[in-house]
Amino acid sequence: MGNAGGSLKKHIETAQKTGALNFTDKGLEKFPPELVQVAGSLRNLDLSNNKLNALPVNLGAFKILKSLNISKNRIVEIPQQIECLVKLEILNLSYNGLQKIPDGFSKLKNLKEVDLSHNSLTEFPTCLSGLKHLNVVNLTKNKITQIPEEVKGVEATEINLNENQISRIDSSIATCPRLKTLRLEENCLSLEAIPTELLSDSGVSLLSLDGNLFDTKSLDTISGYSQYMERYTAVKRKLD
Repeated sequence: MGNAGGSLKKHIETAQKTGALNFTDKGLEKFPPELVQVAGSLRNLDLSNNKLNALPVNLGAFKILKSLNISKNRIVEIPQQIECLVKLEILNLSYNGLQKIPDGFSKLKNLKEVDLSHNSLTEFPTCLSGLKHLNVVNLTKNKITQIPEEVKGVEATEINLNENQISRIDSSIATCPRLKTLRLEENCLSLEAIPTELLSDSGVSLLSLDGNLFDTKSLDTISGYSQYMERYTAVKRKLD
């Protein structure tokens, strides 16, 4: 690791005092085993913009992590041990090569924000269901083809699915308890694929649909559009 190795040693010494370690853009090809030395005190870890292709099997040792950023690496798989990071609030795994998410995500009960954008996911990660503190789920630029019935258990206030391959949306999305913002720009949706319940009976007040297989101006032909516009206008008025 050369100079990076010496630099990492200094960072680890600092992390023991501060609980934070930022080691971005250092050309790392392997997760530094030395980090286990501060696993018991590390709350924030940023290893973004490196060349990591795997996470360690002992990832679960970092039990008090609140923020983990491994974006812009070459990670293709997340170990099941991530389920041990129960204090995690912010997780950034964007710009990697992930094809699926382990079920262990369902145990990250304190998760507030998860960024899985710019990966290769083909299915909506339903393991995010039931996370009571979840606010933002970013799934932009993946290969997801549909929003399944299980989405009803996702309690996020914002779900971003821009730039996927979605052609089907299950109507159960209208029952997401806290969903306010749903972004579906640049997908493969037809006008008929938009559930009327999403417009008439959901809490969604911002629905982004530009770049699909229809002109968004034709949304007003769908039953429930007027109810959606009432919600949209009410929120806009508050912001103004």
